[in-house]
Amino acid sequence: MSIISLIIKREFIAKVRNKSFVVMTFLSPLLFVAIAVFIGYLSTMKAETKRIAIHDETGLFAADFLKENKKGSEFKYLNLSEIDVKALKDSIAKENFSGLIVIPKTNNTKDLESKIEFISNNSPSISFVEDTQDIIAAKITKLNLEGAKLDTLAIQKAQSKVNIHLIKASGEESLKGLNEIKIGIGGAFGYLIMMFIIIYGNMVMRSVIEEKTNRIIEIIISSVKPFQLMIGKIVGTSLAGILQFMIWAIIGLSLMFAASAFFGVNVGPTSNIPPALMQSMGHNFSDIMQIGLSEAWNLPIASILIGFVIYFIGGYFLYSSFYAAIGAAVDNQTDSQQFLLPILMPLILSVYIGFFTVVNDPHGTVAVVFSMIPLTSPIVMLMRIPFGVPWWQIAISVSLLFATFFLVVWFAAKIYRVGILMYGKKPTWKELYRWLKY
Repeated sequence: MSIISLIIKREFIAKVRNKSFVVMTFLSPLLFVAIAVFIGYLSTMKAETKRIAIHDETGLFAADFLKENKKGSEFKYLNLSEIDVKALKDSIAKENFSGLIVIPKTNNTKDLESKIEFISNNSPSISFVEDTQDIIAAKITKLNLEGAKLDTLAIQKAQSKVNIHLIKASGEESLKGLNEIKIGIGGAFGYLIMMFIIIYGNMVMRSVIEEKTNRIIEIIISSVKPFQLMIGKIVGTSLAGILQFMIWAIIGLSLMFAASAFFGVNVGPTSNIPPALMQSMGHNFSDIMQIGLSEAWNLPIASILIGFVIYFIGGYFLYSSFYAAIGAAVDNQTDSQQFLLPILMPLILSVYIGFFTVVNDPHGTVAVVFSMIPLTSPIVMLMRIPFGVPWWQIAISVSLLFATFFLVVWFAAKIYRVGILMYGKKPTWKELYRWLKY
């Protein structure tokens, strides 16, 4: 067996037999589910009802606000137009009310557009301000139409609500918000890659620092070349990460099958959704779940999983080379902080590009370019794959990623070879550059 194979085996067994690795492998999915359930529970909790006083000198708007009380809003409106404004302001200061809407009397409705006030101790939420503005604007619009002697009832009846029925070119029913499902799946895999790179990259760096601090490295490199040691550590740790992901994938698919069986969904690429179900989905959460699960099964799952493995390996190898070089250059993790920021910035940038660009235009110039750049492609390309990416773009992206990996390994090996035996001195960027020339 070659020396590199022995190092890979040693690193892999050391990581897999670690108690924290075993515990987190099976505990992490449960933690994610628990957090999701907890967030869902928090979202269902009703907020404390806030009392909003209304001082309407015109007598035109109070009734419209009182109608909102019947809709189960978190705000309860009280018509206190008969009470003096100064007394109501004092009540706000004493926190008897959450806020006060003051509608002054004006000569015409046009002046109301800029003279209505909301008084409170704390700044109101954007949604509350927008809802309040909508109620007042709707009333003023109605008054303007009546002033122009237009039939407001006829105008209201003439208004139309359009509900576009989404159908694929193949004739199958589709789901509104399908792009959100795609970006959610792609984003989840991209985020997993970022987590793996950071977690397992730090493992490589800590392993190098520990061996360097304990002077074990001096014994190891007496029979192993620094380059072989670096590659062995990277590959061994990455195999442990892939094993962990495979276990998570099996658990995730099992949960997906269980959810499909629970909601009675005929899963698979040929599953169709009855038109009647699409018509009623707005009223039935179970129906929405069935459609969502069916659409998820129609996504290129094989391409996503294969892409994840390829981009995980390429991205992890690329960034782990940096982590290994940093670990060899410093004596402790504190000294490594100055070198980690430039490594983390491309990962953070790729996540922002994925969520703010890919979701809106997955085949646009920005998304395509950053899915080709090796430092960002592992995350951005994974977010694009659910939308369908031409094979030649994936081929170019993967080729650039692994070509850059070999180039970075060559540079990192130079830093690793020199820094692994350096002690007692904090390296600078200038010194790292000088080591590249050795």
